[in-house]
Amino acid sequence: MIILNQSKRNPSNIQPSEITPREVFEHRRSFLKAAGFALAAGSALLLSGKTLAAEKVAFKAGTGQKINGYSKTAYGAGEQLTPYKDITTYNNYYEFGTGKSDPAIEAVLFKPRPWTISIEGHVKKAKSISIEDLLKLAPLEERIYRMRCVEGWSMVIPWVGLPLASLVKWADPTGNAKYIEFISANDSLTMPGVRSPILDWPYTEGLRMDEAINPLTLLAVGLYGEYLPNQNGAPVRLVTPWKYGFKGAKAIVKIRFVEKMPLTTWVKAGPNEYGFYANVNPNVDHPRWSQSSEKPIGRGLFADRIKTKMFNGYSEQVGQMYAGLDLNKNF
Repeated sequence: MIILNQSKRNPSNIQPSEITPREVFEHRRSFLKAAGFALAAGSALLLSGKTLAAEKVAFKAGTGQKINGYSKTAYGAGEQLTPYKDITTYNNYYEFGTGKSDPAIEAVLFKPRPWTISIEGHVKKAKSISIEDLLKLAPLEERIYRMRCVEGWSMVIPWVGLPLASLVKWADPTGNAKYIEFISANDSLTMPGVRSPILDWPYTEGLRMDEAINPLTLLAVGLYGEYLPNQNGAPVRLVTPWKYGFKGAKAIVKIRFVEKMPLTTWVKAGPNEYGFYANVNPNVDHPRWSQSSEKPIGRGLFADRIKTKMFNGYSEQVGQMYAGLDLNKNF
């Protein structure tokens, strides 16, 4: 492991259960139902109390504001949707904490309005765009995407958003722009997680230009027909359904068009575990767990795991972009 900043804690030294508590949090509600609330009153009291509090706060943290005028699409037709409660209470969002239930609790003070995104780098003219003007760049659509987390769980989420390609066209990049870098909000006052040195803030992600303009790539502004709750990346986040979830930069404040591959947050933190491409690949295991199957969230404790598909099932739409690329090395 390469330590880039001695003042920061190296994530590879953190126990997996500390960073991503998988089984306990993944099955918490089903476990309580099966075991009975009498057991929860014992040794699991603190855990269950925090979990229930998270679920209650999650609905308060959500905007509850309906999105008008979006159209439904054929993406994900027939998929079994993950319940809203699970989507909004089981999150990876380290700006608000490393626990899955932390974001729903800690995001209540975050303010997603007013909001402006700076457009910089290899563009004909640096500029900015408000969230209101962003929503006018293209018609909003609902797209149901299966989302796969590198930790081994998945959700099926009805996102509402607009193609990233529409913003790229508006930004008017020059021929030198080969990649796009996304930088997230970094407010220590309302995002308590950034006061911890577990990652090198602000959170930074990136895409190759052809990935960015692929029709699947979405700038999501809502889910389940409502504007994004804070804990899910309000007011705008990146969605690339053929990649692992950590590629989905949330609360984006800056988009930079660059010539060289950007050094992204998780690549800096653990280059042997998290690659730039982060394409879902069941044939390449994470150093700490298999990627061959996944656990759908929201289906109960005893629901079967399902096999993970190459590119998360989107091979037909994105596979051609990686022809000739060794995906074992370029993970």
